[in-house]
Amino acid sequence: MAEGHAAEAVDTDICVVGGGPAGLTLALLLLKSGVRVAVVERSRAHQREFRGEILQPGAMRLLDELGVLAGARTRGCHEHQRFRLVERDRALLDIDYRSLPAPYDHLLSIPQAHVLDELLLHCGKFEGFSYLDGRRAGGLVKDADGRVTGVTADGPSGKLTVSAHCVVAADGRFSKIRRLAGIEAGRSDVFDLDVLWFKLTVPSGGSDRERDVRVFRAEGAPVLAYDSWPDKVQIGWTLPHGGYQEVVAKGLEHTKEELAKAVPPYADLIREQITSLKDFTLLDVFSGRADTWAVDGLVLIGDAAHTHSPIGAQGINLAIQDAVLLHPILVDSLRRGDASAAVLGAFEERRAADIATVMRTQRMQSKAMLAHGAFATRVRPKLAAILKHTPAYGKILRKIAYGNPTIAIAGELFVE
Repeated sequence: MAEGHAAEAVDTDICVVGGGPAGLTLALLLLKSGVRVAVVERSRAHQREFRGEILQPGAMRLLDELGVLAGARTRGCHEHQRFRLVERDRALLDIDYRSLPAPYDHLLSIPQAHVLDELLLHCGKFEGFSYLDGRRAGGLVKDADGRVTGVTADGPSGKLTVSAHCVVAADGRFSKIRRLAGIEAGRSDVFDLDVLWFKLTVPSGGSDRERDVRVFRAEGAPVLAYDSWPDKVQIGWTLPHGGYQEVVAKGLEHTKEELAKAVPPYADLIREQITSLKDFTLLDVFSGRADTWAVDGLVLIGDAAHTHSPIGAQGINLAIQDAVLLHPILVDSLRRGDASAAVLGAFEERRAADIATVMRTQRMQSKAMLAHGAFATRVRPKLAAILKHTPAYGKILRKIAYGNPTIAIAGELFVE
């Protein structure tokens, strides 16, 4: 692996800004195809909080084909067999992943750092890889015609310039590169909610219990909960959009009691372990689709191109599929010496319908899981029970689990 932090200038084929699942998966695919790649990542040693931990079967399959999944699992994970919507002692919705074909017949709760570390390990085997961590991208380099030809970044050793055939913005939903390119995020507040995240430590002996990803519904706002490796449970409390200030105004003890009522299995742990409002992290939930995903010399990927709700655990699934789909487009662009918006725009053309489908599905899921009223409490459980015995149930489950199943790794482009 190149010692990127010691260099003042780097020349490469593809510069990826953002070392998350999308950026590093794309980097590995390109490296396997003989392409030089530099990844600019602002954090060091994953020194940031990751909330996305659930891998859907579609993402597991692709990571497995890349030889990454087994090593990531060895670092530590939990399997979850079902997704359940629970109200008091009644399951309003029970989606069983065990009905899918093995070996990807479950959800996988795995720290994102485990996946990223394994991806980095594989990328580091290639001489053409430069990992420039601790660098905050701050500018775009353009030629006389306005085409993006690289980025500038600040880091521990000063300013760095990365020159490349193409820049890939994989720097998340608040993408700095997207903003520098003058591309609007296309934000839409269709979900009208925020999520207050926190983790609790599970007592010794709790690791043998049955594991499900659950949404608890009570009189208050729904709460998501699932086991997080090694001995934690991750909880997300849904609040009305902008409602956090109202929660804070009522004090910490009131907040703890509301949560204790919403998730009875964790009531005692909440009362014992939450000691400050600093134990919470607020996630602003919105969806968005950037106005365009490509300009000359630059293409957006993952959350930088399209942002989603955490409902349905689609984030990492979509990011990895994006990388797989963009990979052959970039290889072709490099071979042709053409990084124009017309060439790079093929990514948006091929991916747009999938993203539109996910956004529609998430809106439906939000209404189905989070809504209150007569439909929520009486009609929905009966419809869910009927649906489970129809062909539509399997179709919906496969759509959520796999996304677009036709997306496949272009292994014929690998040169190793």
